[in-house]
Amino acid sequence: MGYPYSHASEVSIISKHFGDPDARTLEGWKKRGGYKGLQKALQMGPEEVIGLVKDSGLRGRGGAGFPTGLKWSFMPKDSKKPHYLLCNADESEPGTFKDRELLRWAPHQLIEGCAIGAYAIGAEQIYIYCRGEFFEANQVLAKAVEDAYEAGILGQDVFGSGKRIELTVHAGAGAYICGEETGLMNSLEGRRGEPRIKPPFPAAAGLFGLPTTINNVETLSAIPHIVAKGSDWYRKWGTEDSPGTKLFCVSGHVKRPGNYELPLGFPLKELIDEVCGGVVDGNALKAVIPGGSSVPILSAKQVENCLLSYEGVEEAGSMLGCASVIVMDETTDVVHQVMRMSSFYAHESCGQCTPCREGTAWVTNILKKLLAGKGNEEDLDTLMELTDQMTGTTICVLSDSVAAPVQSSIKYFREDYQKLIKEGEADG
Repeated sequence: MGYPYSHASEVSIISKHFGDPDARTLEGWKKRGGYKGLQKALQMGPEEVIGLVKDSGLRGRGGAGFPTGLKWSFMPKDSKKPHYLLCNADESEPGTFKDRELLRWAPHQLIEGCAIGAYAIGAEQIYIYCRGEFFEANQVLAKAVEDAYEAGILGQDVFGSGKRIELTVHAGAGAYICGEETGLMNSLEGRRGEPRIKPPFPAAAGLFGLPTTINNVETLSAIPHIVAKGSDWYRKWGTEDSPGTKLFCVSGHVKRPGNYELPLGFPLKELIDEVCGGVVDGNALKAVIPGGSSVPILSAKQVENCLLSYEGVEEAGSMLGCASVIVMDETTDVVHQVMRMSSFYAHESCGQCTPCREGTAWVTNILKKLLAGKGNEEDLDTLMELTDQMTGTTICVLSDSVAAPVQSSIKYFREDYQKLIKEGEADG
């Protein structure tokens, strides 16, 4: 169900129990069919579980959209080294608020998905790296983990199978960069949260230099349902290349913002107009960021025929990312919004790569100069050249996250920049 609103178009699978306090208890989750997926998985071989997830077509829900089953299959099969499964719950990108609700309302769903994933890749230790500011979610999750241990769902003998699966919840300390998978591993090891050069990839040398798989909260939350009901069931929704459902976090200038679980391939225009009740105050739509603050901005014209699948949003000129849909109406100053996003990334840069450390600060300063009414046309050329040099030249993609909205805003909303150049300081 949508939260705090709902709509008839929704397909509630992982969000089915949002708003239901009983569902976050162990007994409540079991009454709703909980842990049947884990029990079924334990009767299958690990390779069979991986094959099932591959057949489902589930793609990573953290932003990249990489096939989950394929990612699991990269883990070494015959290695005697310890394996780790990490759950990335460090949700920090502006406009993103789905994982927090999954943690708050369905903690056992996540624990079950983690346990299935750990069994499939041969891991005996799971770490859930949870954003430190999620105080309530951390408390709810800690209680759920404690109850799972007491019930024999976690520990030395999971459901009497002889399999050992341990789970530890680790609270982050507020750094956005630790949401990058290798930065997260460094943080877990007690080091600076800085992304690592790849290769080696985590499956070969991850946490503590050992084979590791990292999955997002939403990805792992879908696993129990896929294992319990099958890959064909999951493929009833979505598209051929983007099967299943997705949580869309809708914010900005809409009447009913919130989380909505919809089939992938759902029309973006219908999400805004029907599911979310349309743009506020009857204003015209101006722009939409379809996948969080790190992706290219779409104009109202591009939104018209955009389908919310990985391939559909790419065809429209952006990326689905983590599906954080930020809606902007005709009153929005796009330059101001881009400056706010670039300021966030400048603040959160770990500083290890020069193009990111220096580039994010320069972009933010130029945008502030334009907003102060002191810019000129040459500044737009400088922004384009600077962001070109920031793209694909760093260890992680944080600097790319600044470049995408800047370049798309200049391309599709150049008139907002030119208005500032001609008329002077923005209203704010």
